[in-house]
Amino acid sequence: MTDFAVVGGGVAGLATGLLLARRGHAVTLFEQDARAPSGDLDADFFDWPRPRTVPQAVQPHTLLGAARSVLIAELPDVYEDLLRRGAGEYRELSVYEEPPEPVPGDEDLVLLLPRRILLETVLYDALRAEPGAVLRYGEPVTGLVFDGVDASGVPRVAGVRTDAGACPADVVVDSAGRRGGTAAWLAEAGGRPPVVERHPTGLVYYCRWYRLPEGEAPGQPVVASGSFGGCAVFPADNRVFGVALFLHAGDPTRAALMDPDVFEAAAETFLPGAKRQARHAAPLSGVLPLAGLENRWTSLVDEEGPVVAGLLNVGDSFTHTNPTMAQGISLALWSARRLAHQCASLDPSTAEFTAAYHAWALDALRPWFDVQVETDEAVGRRYADRAPVPSAGFARERAAMTACAVTDPVVGRARLRVRHLQTLPAQAYGDEEVQQHLTRWLAANPSWEPRAEGPTREEWEKAVGTGRRETAG
Repeated sequence: MTDFAVVGGGVAGLATGLLLARRGHAVTLFEQDARAPSGDLDADFFDWPRPRTVPQAVQPHTLLGAARSVLIAELPDVYEDLLRRGAGEYRELSVYEEPPEPVPGDEDLVLLLPRRILLETVLYDALRAEPGAVLRYGEPVTGLVFDGVDASGVPRVAGVRTDAGACPADVVVDSAGRRGGTAAWLAEAGGRPPVVERHPTGLVYYCRWYRLPEGEAPGQPVVASGSFGGCAVFPADNRVFGVALFLHAGDPTRAALMDPDVFEAAAETFLPGAKRQARHAAPLSGVLPLAGLENRWTSLVDEEGPVVAGLLNVGDSFTHTNPTMAQGISLALWSARRLAHQCASLDPSTAEFTAAYHAWALDALRPWFDVQVETDEAVGRRYADRAPVPSAGFARERAAMTACAVTDPVVGRARLRVRHLQTLPAQAYGDEEVQQHLTRWLAANPSWEPRAEGPTREEWEKAVGTGRRETAG
């Protein structure tokens, strides 16, 4: 048995603690917020102020098939509890009137649709019930305890510090997110810093939440992306859904979206937003912004090897991704599962464990992180330049894939395998059968050209009421 201290009580920390506790390890979880999930989903979701520490808590979340499959395999009671408490599921291949013949992997092309607070609540309740787990809410970690250096000469972590004093542990798991204090704490011990790689996206999100009338279901997620911005509808639990608008951070019209009336008018300029408005849903919140979005990779291994022993990172503390592709929770659950499983074969307090965990992450996580970076860079450039989708080359082919997938389940399955983190884009889209179907579709639609979804810039400025101000400026 290993004694773990887990820093941070978000999804990554709760899931890591639960997976470790159920393998017989002792887990103490430290969370700076004194408030824990209460079970009252709406009160926790709308009335719990978390803008500084967890700004994404009130933003839309979608659990991809990659996350769902981890829950089903590792934490089936958590998965069942999510469904029992109102989380919906959407089987993506069901969109086709004649679905393709099933093949292995199709069973995981399913979205699980809870609000983040529901997932946190279910994980919290499960961890609190574990006899080997202690949850210390309202006790922020202020530093690490070190016990000399290990055989390779790097600092060896032996616990955490809080205002209550030192708390010994064999291993510390940093799940405090991208704003954690790991770098400063390692510097205090004279250690080498983590390797941090940042990729700003240049994007900003605004969302608002609604509830449908009794007896109605939110339906499927829908996204429309134009030349300067986009709109998405995210169904969630208990007839709740969110509508999000996303723009470039430099767009001069974005500040106007904080006005709920302006947000409503702007959302209606996109087809998903207009369809949502027609369903007469009741608004549950004001407009909630999310800015400063970036993709960040934080490694505890540099060119010389591990920079520390007895400290590991999961979730946003390791790989923080912009929510465009909804990868975050899936990658966090993959990391938590790997960390827990690897403890069966290696001592997690050693630099050897850190190196093996890092090597796994380069193979399993890094390719998807790179996909996110490339996607966001392309979207950010297009939104900044207010540019149409290119009519030739790589971007045109991807746009054709999207259009073809609407009616062609073979191409549709390839896109879903990418979406649900089953197959990387080059492999999925380069498949011979997929290319043949795309070629036939283009031959049958010779006049097709890629086009941006959504309003013209003039229509957008009219809706948000800033056209004259921007022109005058």
